Amino acid sequence: MAPSLGLSAVSSCALFWHIFLLVSLVLEGMIIVNVEANGWLSGHATFYGTDQDPATLGGACGYDNTFHAGFGVNTAAVSSTLFRGGEACGACYQVICNYRIDPKWCLQRRAVMVTATNFCPPNNNGGWCNAPHQHFDMSTPAFLRIARQGNEGIVPVIYRRVSCQRRGGVRFTLKGQSNFNMVMISNVGGSGDVKAAWIWGSRMRKGTWLPMHRNWGANWQSSIDLRNQKLSFKLTLVDGRALVFSNVVPSTWSFGQTFSSRNQF
Repeated sequence: MAPSLGLSAVSSCALFWHIFLLVSLVLEGMIIVNVEANGWLSGHATFYGTDQDPATLGGACGYDNTFHAGFGVNTAAVSSTLFRGGEACGACYQVICNYRIDPKWCLQRRAVMVTATNFCPPNNNGGWCNAPHQHFDMSTPAFLRIARQGNEGIVPVIYRRVSCQRRGGVRFTLKGQSNFNMVMISNVGGSGDVKAAWIWGSRMRKGTWLPMHRNWGANWQSSIDLRNQKLSFKLTLVDGRALVFSNVVPSTWSFGQTFSSRNQF
């Protein structure tokens, strides 16, 4: 006959598990607080269909090809809360699948850096891309860096803004016609998202910068004929950093060409 536990032993065992549970909850709370203190936010992620070419996911930002724009395949369409009317185009995020919430589908201790290159539109059925959700609809290669392949479709994530590390200088692609100049700005380092842009032609009075206006996404426009002139640009990022790109475009330029500067944030 097995000996029975005394009341004091049972009480000690219960006390141990109570303390263990309390410590676990405290530590988990500390982790959550620490995550929030370091700029991490909660959101969710899905992925584009596997049959889509990730290089073509420039969408609402206007990047014709994410490789040519300097972003590679680790890209994402972001919800309206993050997209900010196109201002987020080019911004970089570090994304981690929240293994604590979804250990079945999340890969533990895996992170991926993605660039916002597209808009995930809201719908009328309370979808994940509706405000105020903070959502990333990622390219398949990026999604599979942090989550297992399967039928889950959506996973909880934590994310934060990070500095964009780009190869080479900022790129300027000239679009438009005659006096309608539209410039796609890509491969931007630093915060990656452009807040304001100016253009200057070599026939303009020195120091007279012409403000450009965001047409859509990463495309900025001006309404002045600048053909047969050397072009310079001045950019200010959302984080406040500013940089001048002097004579980055030669006077022999034509619409459709891309010019890479030597400068980078």
